[in-house]
Amino acid sequence: MSEYDFDFYVIGAGSGGVRCARMSASYGARVGVAEERYLGGTCVNVGCVPKKLFSYGSHFSGDFEDAAAYGWNVGAATLDWKRLIENKNQEILRLNGIYRRILDSNNVTIHEARATLKDAHTLDVGGQTITADKILVATGGWPSVPDFPGKEHAITSNEAFFLEKLPERVVVVGGGYIAVEFAGIFNGLGSQVTQLYRGPQFLRGFDDDVRMFLADEMRKKGVDLQFNANIARIEQNGDVLLAELEDGGKIEADLIMYATGRAPNARGIGLEEAGVGLNGKGAVIVDDYFKTSVDSIYAIGDVIDRVALTPVAIAEGMVLAGNLFKNETRMADYEDIPTAVFSQPNIGTVGLSEAQAREKYGTLDVYTSSFKPMKHTLTGGDEKTFMKLIVDQASDRVVGFHMVGPDAGEMTQGIGVAIKCSATKSQFDATIGIHPTAAEEFVTMREKRPDDAVRDAAD
Repeated sequence: MSEYDFDFYVIGAGSGGVRCARMSASYGARVGVAEERYLGGTCVNVGCVPKKLFSYGSHFSGDFEDAAAYGWNVGAATLDWKRLIENKNQEILRLNGIYRRILDSNNVTIHEARATLKDAHTLDVGGQTITADKILVATGGWPSVPDFPGKEHAITSNEAFFLEKLPERVVVVGGGYIAVEFAGIFNGLGSQVTQLYRGPQFLRGFDDDVRMFLADEMRKKGVDLQFNANIARIEQNGDVLLAELEDGGKIEADLIMYATGRAPNARGIGLEEAGVGLNGKGAVIVDDYFKTSVDSIYAIGDVIDRVALTPVAIAEGMVLAGNLFKNETRMADYEDIPTAVFSQPNIGTVGLSEAQAREKYGTLDVYTSSFKPMKHTLTGGDEKTFMKLIVDQASDRVVGFHMVGPDAGEMTQGIGVAIKCSATKSQFDATIGIHPTAAEEFVTMREKRPDDAVRDAAD
């Protein structure tokens, strides 16, 4: 009989924590999980799932307009915001139940309570003392708002999913994927949207061509993008918010949402008291095998601030479970992670940006294409799709894939497999396309971007 209550105890029932708990239990470990908010974590409850549902909803305004070109008489369309919220809530409850059944079916003990560390093997879980041989911290991240006068008048993406009514005028502050996604969502649902970003161009880290192309497309759709702009203070006058910018400009809004970053959710759970080291960003420091500075304590997911994506946390959880309870010795693979941004239009990307590829490989062949999607040949819409392949000239290997356009994320998943398998441009060229689709463009691009354009992009 073990001296501990559990072989493995997980703090946080998000995607990574649940996967690690389930897999560990399937390998024979006695596993417990503590979750103080909601099963499924950020992604299921206030992240990627409800955000994608909102994104679907926001596309219908354009679909209703486009339908006329295809012979449909739709009539006046109106949005029932409360119904959207109610239906979203019901779906989240359904998913919460699925997560509960997953844990129950694998004999994982669930404690719906806050867990804090008392020492390397002891936790306080809702006032109950619980011991475990090994402990996993999978508490994710939490949105943060910088300090400035009037910050209390701003919301984050967490609150955006529960608004009582759709605001008429929205200011979205931030330049990451959450900011551009919500700017598109509110705009598509009918709000007047201004997006502010303190830098010269949003989506830092993405390919420069992608960043510029998306900005142009968002402006076409009516989003007021303002770069090199930031809020100095917010004042409230009745139901109206007044955002005063650092350059002296002023914007009136009914809602101001900050999406300027998420902080690792590592404070207040006893980590430092137990001897677990945190870095300057407040993230848990782990080695290549997710072990912290305390031998019995591990961490995965957004709380370690490596790659803040749900599938990455799940992959990390599977690796850790195998290492701890299946005698494996593996490290997580962070190379060539496919990524989608559900902006409007969508972004799909895998591999290196052109700047990253040029630094790593030197001489490249770059292929780009921009065209009107077939759907809009009848609607007359001016939305365009952009595609880009980056090829290491020496090996002919495709090292970067980028797309802006409808269903970009769906296309990127398959291309991600090809790039993971080190597919070459010749192999792309030898693949027969599916006609008529946008995806066939990736296997029919033959014209390299001129050398002078390549040099200009590198400068």
